[in-house]
Amino acid sequence: MFPLSDSIKSARFPFLNYALIAITIYVFILQLGNPDGMVEKYALIPAYINFLNYRTLIPFITAIFLHGGFMHIISNLWFLKIFGDNVEGQLKSIPFLLLYFLAGIAGNFVQYLFMPNTAIPLLGASGAIAGVLGCYFILFPYSRIKTLLFIFFFVTITEVSATLMLGYWFVLQLFSAFGSIGAIGAQGGVAFFAHVAGFVVGIIFGKIYKNKGGQVLERI
Repeated sequence: MFPLSDSIKSARFPFLNYALIAITIYVFILQLGNPDGMVEKYALIPAYINFLNYRTLIPFITAIFLHGGFMHIISNLWFLKIFGDNVEGQLKSIPFLLLYFLAGIAGNFVQYLFMPNTAIPLLGASGAIAGVLGCYFILFPYSRIKTLLFIFFFVTITEVSATLMLGYWFVLQLFSAFGSIGAIGAQGGVAFFAHVAGFVVGIIFGKIYKNKGGQVLERI
């Protein structure tokens, strides 16, 4: 399932969401001009981490803005565009930014725990965006997602609930993460544990917002 749009209009202009998209694109353009140098300096390389040296911990943040190719950045930013505007509209700017970075850092850290000695770089906004998805899952359970659906050789566009789509996405990431244990660190690939951790952070954020009196959009 691939999302095309959602049925919810943002409660406010999603300035930070667009700013994050623009900054990520700008960094990717810089990365294209110096791919090896940018990855070496700003990607999270687990083998380089030393918790006694704070400078080696900076990539837990900077790696969020790097990507491994055009499909990587396009798919990530597409999800952020569709789901991020609504989450920002509900949380407001500062909490939204806090969610984005906490989910990204948590995702990178959990992935690091499963491959602490590898020299394979970790990079991408997937953990941060998974946090946005997790928060959307809690705050907009009645939203309808226009989805491109692939069934073997049959392709169609249909509407599914946000709960179904994002729940399916999370379960897929969870099974993929545990299925990848043993191969992690041996070769490059998708950082599934970063997705799982980021999504959980988003769920926690969404629940905190609801417990403080935030509104959940009703069925439309």
